[in-house]
Amino acid sequence: MAANADFATVVTYLERERGVDRETVLQAIESSVEQAARKNARVSTDFTVRIDRKTLEIKAWDVYAVSDTERGIGIVTVEQARRFDPSVNDGDTVKIPMPASMLGRIAAQTAKQTIMQKIRDAERANVYNEYKDRVGDIVSGSVKLVARKDVFVELGKTEAVMPAKERIPTEDYNAGDTIRAYVMRVQNESSGPAVTLSRACPDFVRALFKQEVSEVADGTVEIMAVARDPGRRSKVAVRSLDMRVDPASACIGTRGSRVRAVVQELNNEKLDIVKYSEDPEIYVAEALKPAELTTIYVDDETHTVHATVPADKLSLAIGAKGQNVRLATKLTGWKIEITADKDADFDEMDQEDAQDVLDKQAFENKRATMMRDLAAALKDIPMELAEQLFENGFHTPEGILYAEPAYLKSKIEVSDLLLQDIYDRARMAVEAKGE
Repeated sequence: MAANADFATVVTYLERERGVDRETVLQAIESSVEQAARKNARVSTDFTVRIDRKTLEIKAWDVYAVSDTERGIGIVTVEQARRFDPSVNDGDTVKIPMPASMLGRIAAQTAKQTIMQKIRDAERANVYNEYKDRVGDIVSGSVKLVARKDVFVELGKTEAVMPAKERIPTEDYNAGDTIRAYVMRVQNESSGPAVTLSRACPDFVRALFKQEVSEVADGTVEIMAVARDPGRRSKVAVRSLDMRVDPASACIGTRGSRVRAVVQELNNEKLDIVKYSEDPEIYVAEALKPAELTTIYVDDETHTVHATVPADKLSLAIGAKGQNVRLATKLTGWKIEITADKDADFDEMDQEDAQDVLDKQAFENKRATMMRDLAAALKDIPMELAEQLFENGFHTPEGILYAEPAYLKSKIEVSDLLLQDIYDRARMAVEAKGE
């Protein structure tokens, strides 16, 4: 079976465009044709196919027994055998070339299917082998499709996916956009290698600093922890293994060039560089910046840090929607409780600052009253539970009823029984108002 131009074209395409090794393609074709042909009753298990590696000529043959006394499938006479090998005698075996027509249409179709499956397996193995050691790297690709908020990205000959939860919430993507992302995991699945990307995970920030900061890349500066609110703010804790190198300055760079490059890649997400310390007091104080603490106390037994700040700086320490203290908690691993310093010296404040403090104190008083009203409306539930509800935005019985049970449970972490009890109390409170 001589090679033809179409066959050579297919082999070249599979090799160049699909990234499958030439030898793998040829071996797959040989094996597949053999398996398909052997389904023919007239073909023995010794049927063999070989492709010339240079000319791509396909040769096939089967092995027959030589006998002048026996007859049957797989047996030829001495006269027949000597047409192919003049030296054979009765009792020998002979290789007889097989024409392509012997394989039949069904065998050829089966061979085609088997070949394509083996080629897909080879492609899958190639992709997996290429990316299995790239977990933790940043790759660049082109957005192919956005479906149900999942983003499918072309990485050369490989398609990766960035699930909705791994997107930065403030970013939108369109087909054709160039995107850089972190290789989070690579799995060798039956449907093909699954390369999962992320731009929202903390490790993406870590990898960006490794790219931009040579001291991080060579291990002089270590990133100890990253806490992230994707698209809004991140806190990065760093330390130096060289006393001569300031870790924060190294990450910021000359005139902020290094950290600016990271911020631009994160679509202007705010970044706080925090100096790591083994001392929890120092570490937490650094993590809560830009807030300045008045006092700080570490309770090792409950793994809690209690801090106070000037009354007029309480909102700064807590951050918008609790962001600053929440990220500091994630970063340090310590539970952080912040309260206003009740001994604030009004004499040292100007009139405007003093009024700010009074306004905040009035707000805190109103807040406490609203929590007590909520507890009373829910038939005197414990104040601790009322505070949890209030802190998470559930200020009224109506607000509780509007919330999905799963969402409410994720915020206050209660048992299913207690969750149902809260809903029942809220419903009764709303019905009582209606009467």
